Amino acid sequence: MTKADIVNEITKKTGIDKASVLQSVEAFMEVVKESLGKDENVYLRGFGSFVVKKRKQKTARNISKNTTIIIPEHNIPTFKPAKTFVLSVKD
Repeated sequence: MTKADIVNEITKKTGIDKASVLQSVEAFMEVVKESLGKDENVYLRGFGSFVVKKRKQKTARNISKNTTIIIPEHNIPTFKPAKTFVLSVKD
């Protein structure tokens, strides 16, 4: 499902025009990105959590050049679904 599909579904279910729904979806995604960029987690009860995790520094190998490289510590966004979300998908 794409963003356009999501906008179409919300438009059908609510009767709100596509432009307003698209603007709301875009604003939601922007707020989530900004929050995660500031190391603030986003919790949506009954849906899940967007969380920033820190990856430790590690040593890796570049196989083609046969050298080792150091990958610095960095943050990565993750999503953890709520229990109710997981149960509804399993059914």
